[in-house]
Amino acid sequence: MITADDMNWDTPGAFGGKTPNITPNIDRLASEGVRFLRAHVTVAVCQPSRSVWMTGRYPHRNGAEGFQPIRTDVPTLQEQLHAAGYLNGIMAKNEHLAPREKFCWDTYVTAAELGQGRSPQLYYRHAKAFFEKAKAEGKPFFLMANSQDPHRPFAGSEQELKHFKKHLDFTRQIKPEEAVVPGFLPDIPEVRKEVAEYMTSAYRCDQTVGEVLRALRETGLDRNTIVMFLSDNGMSFPFSKTNCYFNSTRTPWIVRWPGVVKPNSVDRDHFISGIDFTPTVLDALGLPPLAGVDGKSFVPLLKGGSDPSRDRVVTVFHETSARKRYEMRCIQNRKYGYIFNAWSDGKTVFRNESQNGLTFNAMKAAAEKDKAIAARVQMFLYRTPEEFYDFQADPNALRNLIAEPKFKPEIDRMRRELLAWMQAKNDPLEPVFRKRLS
Repeated sequence: MITADDMNWDTPGAFGGKTPNITPNIDRLASEGVRFLRAHVTVAVCQPSRSVWMTGRYPHRNGAEGFQPIRTDVPTLQEQLHAAGYLNGIMAKNEHLAPREKFCWDTYVTAAELGQGRSPQLYYRHAKAFFEKAKAEGKPFFLMANSQDPHRPFAGSEQELKHFKKHLDFTRQIKPEEAVVPGFLPDIPEVRKEVAEYMTSAYRCDQTVGEVLRALRETGLDRNTIVMFLSDNGMSFPFSKTNCYFNSTRTPWIVRWPGVVKPNSVDRDHFISGIDFTPTVLDALGLPPLAGVDGKSFVPLLKGGSDPSRDRVVTVFHETSARKRYEMRCIQNRKYGYIFNAWSDGKTVFRNESQNGLTFNAMKAAAEKDKAIAARVQMFLYRTPEEFYDFQADPNALRNLIAEPKFKPEIDRMRRELLAWMQAKNDPLEPVFRKRLS
């Protein structure tokens, strides 16, 4: 399992990224496996997202709604693999799976040992040592190789200098004129500059992916190893990470499974989600499933099958890394998305990590003269209790259609579907939502 940290779904070229040659290694991996175009993480912030992956449970059902440990009574993928004789290894983002004893790591490489989680060469060295250990011991393995790119602080940025007291090494600097500003942000100079810094970090992340795969290939284990690549959430910019928008939770999920998955294939129809990771891995390996999971295996899709029930996804948000609560729920299908912002009351102000850099400050400054940007800033800070978007036509969520009469039947249908999900999953927010609808 190779993960990116805060990489937007459409950064890799294989998923439509427009900056040339930004992710050659991820793109090559995609050509060797299947790309899921409707893949989502369950919650768009680091620790809760990763805790969902390893438990197959929604955050309110595993205990890690924010940056807390999971409950000790919740079984994990690593416990099941350990019981089956697998070597478990993790590289960086270590503290985001807690408590440590629930994850049975045989190899534990910290970000500090990996150049702050940003040195492709050190990932190669440690990955190769892990693969050689597994080979020497004749054991199957699970390695979670976590790049800490393109998480803030971005490569070459002032924020990086302030945080690390130096600029970390990188081999290609993306220029502002090369960067493509996402449609959910205004294309103004300081935003473009910061997007370029993000893309520089994304390029280094891709190099890390390439080096981990090189280590696997050089130990001769690539031919009988399943490789999955995905990001834990969207980019750390306004209207992406720590929210429930399309660009918050959609992730570039790739699966390479030699002899099973057809190379260079694309699944355009089926929704898969973070809750499905653990059930899928255990199913693929022929191991017993965990009890009490919310997700289900998508191995049938990997083998070329179909699943009509995968026509929607529910995503959630609870709290930021600063422990501020902003309860949100989203249900989306192939066309529409409905978001409930339980925290939005016209007075509460939204605060998250993405506001610390150049982009949000530039947006606030531009808002003084630009009404459209002023409206975006206002929307980001205060939101509205309900949002409804045609994600097919408006993936950047620029036009909230909640008050449009012609969409009322669809809105009411999605409200009912979300309420049914809340009731089925014993979501603590259910009484609040039901009161909103009454």
